[in-house]
Amino acid sequence: MKTRVAIIGAGISGASIARVLSKYENLEVHLIEKNADVGWGVSKANTALIHGGYDDDPEKYPMRAKLCIKGNRLWHEWVKELEIPHIWNGALIVALRDEDFKELEGLLERGRKNGVPEMIIVDKEELFHLEPNLNPEALGGLWVPIVGQIGPIPAVIAIVENAVANGVKLHLETEVRGIKVEGGEVKGVETNNGFIEADIIINAAGLYADEISRMVGVNDFEIHPRKGEYWIFDEDIPGPRRVLFPTPTPKSKGVVVTTEISGHLMIGPNAQDLPKEEKENLATTREGLEEVWKKAKELWPNLPPRSKVIRTFAGLRPEPTGGDFIIRAEKEVWGFINVAGIRSPGLTSAPAIAYEVVEIIRRDLGINLVEKGKWNPYRKKITHFFMLQPEKANELVKENPSYGKIVCRCNHVSEGDILEAIERMKFIGVKTPSIDSIKVRTKATSGTCQGSFCRVRIARILAREYGVDLWNVTLKGKGSEIGIGDVKVLLRGEVE
Repeated sequence: MKTRVAIIGAGISGASIARVLSKYENLEVHLIEKNADVGWGVSKANTALIHGGYDDDPEKYPMRAKLCIKGNRLWHEWVKELEIPHIWNGALIVALRDEDFKELEGLLERGRKNGVPEMIIVDKEELFHLEPNLNPEALGGLWVPIVGQIGPIPAVIAIVENAVANGVKLHLETEVRGIKVEGGEVKGVETNNGFIEADIIINAAGLYADEISRMVGVNDFEIHPRKGEYWIFDEDIPGPRRVLFPTPTPKSKGVVVTTEISGHLMIGPNAQDLPKEEKENLATTREGLEEVWKKAKELWPNLPPRSKVIRTFAGLRPEPTGGDFIIRAEKEVWGFINVAGIRSPGLTSAPAIAYEVVEIIRRDLGINLVEKGKWNPYRKKITHFFMLQPEKANELVKENPSYGKIVCRCNHVSEGDILEAIERMKFIGVKTPSIDSIKVRTKATSGTCQGSFCRVRIARILAREYGVDLWNVTLKGKGSEIGIGDVKVLLRGEVE
């Protein structure tokens, strides 16, 4: 008989755990997510960095220090296996004042303790060789070659596709409302879609991990949201070749200047601690954005004019009591494992967190895990029409004319790309058609016009493929139907 595992939360941590647990034939794995698609919580809005592992004090934050460098190494395998957009371009932590070098020396020593390779402090000449357009007043920096960048939601999607292909059962639009415990052992999860039996429950619920933990009587930590705000510029704006950090503070790694994976200059985040009640507060603020702008200019003084900004946004990080990751089997309730407080560097650490959970299941729960004879580490190849060479693109259009119909002009996304994305959505079980689900799979609506040209065209394809009225297509799941209010009148004109 298989051991039933329920993972709460299909963000980067929960998805990674599901993928790794799918390797074992004696586990039946269920991945539970309250949103209409995967990766729409904490994983959706962040700086998308694979950190180097030099920042976390191994004495103060042992779990973060251990798992960050392990995660960095694992990502080098995972991005290849899962075809995740990535770049290994390295990071510079920049010294703008003489006193900053003392902090850089501390980071260098800490990084060496954590096992970070090839870190060096560079002088001004080498600094500007690595990044010529920095603030000319910069004095030097710490060079960390192993830092990289990925697409965070494409990463979650890729991991979940692979997990589902290997037998994981994904439950979308499924909100956990209670956990059944009998005789000191977990028995299952109460949800809006019924009861899911489970012998092991893994709490990877991000900002809500403390609330899930309290459902089984474990209440020795709290999660509060820390907001970070960002600016993104049009794609024709030159950005840095490396990831640029200021010298960090005790509260934050600081405002980063980088060229994100799609080629857009991005600056942010700041760090604003919010009350624990504001776990859905994703509003940007004038004060916060101005703070980001001012601090970014200290590194990158030639910021483009604000007319070149295509978007601002905010993300929330789950800050735990004590600051370190909380990854443990709870002694009070057998079978309940907390994976809570996964703040930065959580994205980097996610693959290593998954293997840490495997060890907890073996060591603390005493379960012998039996590996499958056949486990597929790869996911189905993506066409990426806009990346094909002209001759191959022409061949594909002859085979499938939908790839010759451009829907998103900014990012050259074709109808074929969108149909492929919908096929992948249906494969993992996305029931509610949403424009955001297409956006994160194809980059449509994320270019210069931010969807003003293609949004309705995408909605029409979604409506056709899902068999719903156009105005019942959503922006980001139920409750965000694009036909609400005056928009429905406009869409009716599109239909007619």
